[in-house]
Amino acid sequence: MNVIDDLDIDFDAYLKGPDEQANVRPASSWLDDVLEAFKTPPQLTGAEFPWAKTSAIARLRHGELSIWPGMSGHGKSILSGQVMLGLMAQGEKVCIASMEMKPAETMQRMCRQAFGCNSPAVRDIRDFHRWTDGKLWLYDQQNSVTPDRILAVARYTHAELGVNHMVIDNLMTCGIAEDGDGWQSKQKDFILALSCHSHDTRQAVHLLAHVRKQQDESKPPSKFDVRGSASITDLADNVFTVWRNKPKEAERDNGGSSRAGDSDCLLIVDKCRHGTWEGRIQLWYDMPSQSFVGHEHEQPKAMRFDDTTEVEF
Repeated sequence: MNVIDDLDIDFDAYLKGPDEQANVRPASSWLDDVLEAFKTPPQLTGAEFPWAKTSAIARLRHGELSIWPGMSGHGKSILSGQVMLGLMAQGEKVCIASMEMKPAETMQRMCRQAFGCNSPAVRDIRDFHRWTDGKLWLYDQQNSVTPDRILAVARYTHAELGVNHMVIDNLMTCGIAEDGDGWQSKQKDFILALSCHSHDTRQAVHLLAHVRKQQDESKPPSKFDVRGSASITDLADNVFTVWRNKPKEAERDNGGSSRAGDSDCLLIVDKCRHGTWEGRIQLWYDMPSQSFVGHEHEQPKAMRFDDTTEVEF
């Protein structure tokens, strides 16, 4: 694991975005992209989610801004961490900037997810951490960070480390107080800057966000319930809403039994600007490993290592 710390790196050189003049090119330079777009049938591109049943319907592509909304405590961080683990197994490079969780806590959870159990062996934990070298970086900053700083971190990780998936957990910790003057305009500017950075550099950006307070937690929220400016989802390429099935949990806690096929969680593809499918993905939660599986009664798969190289996920 590599930790990115403000004390070790001068991010000031990355506060400024790219030279806009460099983005002005002859129209004909996009010929190959247009020919690719005209292919029939169109090819589903991008990295896969970690559940086999989603491979033909949803992908994560470079150069796109994805918003991951959900109510507090509904598993946004847990699920997105598992998704990033799956991306690394496909050769992607990831940086996680969590201002609410210490790096060691993030790694402990990802260890459980990697090995599909609550208490991996010490040797496995060591192998996992060696395997993450060159694949995973964590930005060590708790509490809050300014929008300019998080953008600088994203630019640095792209330019210096080759990171192609940047996770920001979460919008509320990015220094824009919702009771301040002009906060909606500032939030819009920040989201626009993230979107431009992603499109310009081809680094995928994943921003976790909260939803507005609901009457209760029994119904999944939609992209229109995201807390903050409407520009958050307007400017995003993708919206992946996470909803935990609280009614099922309440029924179980009261001694009842859930219906067969009633999932523990929904990952809702609420917007997919460059894809063809939107809908709900049912997931089931394995508490010991803090991971999600794609089918009821399915056991989480453990990653296997051979000289720190994955052979199965």
